[in-house]
Amino acid sequence: MTALSTDASIRRIARLQDKTGLFPSVRSNSMIGYRRADTNVFFTASTVFTLKNLQPDVSSESQALIDAIQQRAVKAYPIFQNKDGLNTYNFWPTRPSRHFSNGYIFHRFEHFRIPDDIDDTAMVYLTTEPSRTDQLWLKDKLAQHANGSQPQRIRNTYDEYRQLQAYSTWFGKNMGVDFDACALSNMLYCIYQYNLPRNQHDTDSLTYLRSIVESRRYVTEPFRCAPHYARTSLIIYHLTRLMAAFAIPELEPLRPQLIRDTYQELAKVKNRVEQMILATSLIRLGEAVATSVNTEGIERDISTFNFFIAGLLTAYEQPLLRRFADRSIVQMRWHCEAHSWALIAEYTSLMAYK
Repeated sequence: MTALSTDASIRRIARLQDKTGLFPSVRSNSMIGYRRADTNVFFTASTVFTLKNLQPDVSSESQALIDAIQQRAVKAYPIFQNKDGLNTYNFWPTRPSRHFSNGYIFHRFEHFRIPDDIDDTAMVYLTTEPSRTDQLWLKDKLAQHANGSQPQRIRNTYDEYRQLQAYSTWFGKNMGVDFDACALSNMLYCIYQYNLPRNQHDTDSLTYLRSIVESRRYVTEPFRCAPHYARTSLIIYHLTRLMAAFAIPELEPLRPQLIRDTYQELAKVKNRVEQMILATSLIRLGEAVATSVNTEGIERDISTFNFFIAGLLTAYEQPLLRRFADRSIVQMRWHCEAHSWALIAEYTSLMAYK
């Protein structure tokens, strides 16, 4: 793969950005014939974050394009800010709420209106320039919603993790506490990026990440470890992105096992975008990846690749309902063409410079 391939991907991403600054995405469930355009901040901020990380290694033309993409995207962020003006962010527009945007049924029910979350907030903070005051405010806000900080404690995880004071995915007071390995990795990235003071919540969040790998639960039960991503490949991608960016002693012992498990996953997955994020993960782990993924006709794989899911029963803590939460029929899957091209650009850039 050449640098030109990376440039071509970035040009394509720039063309996909709409006049609001957002990248179009789609939510779908093929089992019930459901497909809707979706208005969210997650894929736009995540795409910008991915591009900004590879910016130093691309051509001057692509660097300028990335800056322009970021400038347009940031202008759209305010519509996703906390409904009361706080400096946290929601997946969907908040004022007024547009949960399950462009839909016909789910937006009518308050149950499906979600609170602000650590994932979207981390991506927005990482692609803007928050003041030190805002950074420290966020750190305090995270502690207020971590497991054990509210009367309600986490119930939908393994027994040995229920006492961990790790960060919850959600900022909402009435939402059950939730641990998601990918969301935790993103927020920890934000905390390390801005060198925020560490505490027991950070220690316990790292303990959770380390344990799901050491126990191999992230391989055998990825939905329970990361209910909003639900695939081993995506957990590996987020963990290795964090580990490549920062020296984190608590995670370093995982490196040999992550390498073994990533090779095993790479041998199994068929989608070429998923193969690329696993190859990217191996490069980040220090491995020399000899074989390139063929990009001819990659659009076909992009159309079937999803990076994020929403389980319609995930929020329920009732055991009977949660038994069915990992079934495809009660899950929405999110697709974003621009974000997939950003993952491809990331891969081709790393392959060119490894």
